Amino acid sequence: MANFNKVIIAARLTRDVELKHAGQTTIAQIGVALNRKWKTESGEEREEVTFVDVTAFGKQAETVAKYFRKGSNILIEGRLKLDSWDDKQTGQKKTKLGVVLESFSFLDSGDKQPTEAVAQRKTVPKPPAAVDDTEIPF
Repeated sequence: MANFNKVIIAARLTRDVELKHAGQTTIAQIGVALNRKWKTESGEEREEVTFVDVTAFGKQAETVAKYFRKGSNILIEGRLKLDSWDDKQTGQKKTKLGVVLESFSFLDSGDKQPTEAVAQRKTVPKPPAAVDDTEIPF
């Protein structure tokens, strides 16, 4: 049976990005919140919030930390990862499900876009209002 591990979420940052370094690797810890609103059968409006921890590595970690702040909207593509450890105080096994960021997109028009991304955008020139076929050399 084939495996497929892909997560796509549009969310708002719950705090500023925490940037850490482990040797040569940059790591960003990102907290996001996903809101879900619905109406019950009786017409009552309900809302639930899901908090998700996201981890980014390398250049993407640096970029996210530079351009995103608490309250920013972000689109994240990544994969689920289950971490497990032994609690030092109780000795119990603990687990935590999170997302490892593979790519992201800016959702807020107010967010500052990275200059390298802006520089890579290609501008398409506007076509002339009228083209004279006699000037075409072929």
